[in-house]
Amino acid sequence: MKRRNSIPAFIVLLLIAFAVSLILFIYFSIVNSPSNQAEAAVEEFYTYEQDGNFAESWSMFHPYMKAKFEKGHYLQDRAHVFLNHFGVQTFEFSLEDSELLKDFQIEDGVEPIGEVYQVTVTQRFEGKYGNFSIVQDVYTTELDGEWLVLWDYKKTEKNEETESN
Repeated sequence: MKRRNSIPAFIVLLLIAFAVSLILFIYFSIVNSPSNQAEAAVEEFYTYEQDGNFAESWSMFHPYMKAKFEKGHYLQDRAHVFLNHFGVQTFEFSLEDSELLKDFQIEDGVEPIGEVYQVTVTQRFEGKYGNFSIVQDVYTTELDGEWLVLWDYKKTEKNEETESN
């Protein structure tokens, strides 16, 4: 007599397909999470800066930032500061994990952005003035399907005291 299989083959295939789909869903949910996309955008921005490709990094600015820096001025200024003043050819950088912030304002009096991700960036330089690091909180938000970069220009109490003296 022929022994009958207790679980039909199509159910096994269905279970395998479901398991693979679940694994792919979990993987892409984590890899493509807004937090990871935000960190990837900041990494891309600083990779452009590291390579001296300031036109590409400028193109990743949020419109608020583009209003602060005319493209030509930004390209000239960044190259001048890093290459001439600091005496460096490039730099290394590292990123910390991103943190979601609500209602971020780039500066006082500007309409808040609903959600941004804050990523702390440390740039390490070796230049004519020795080795030094710049640590800066960088912000990124998605606008029209693109992740764009912002810097913080809000006045702090310490900055306001320094300006009044």
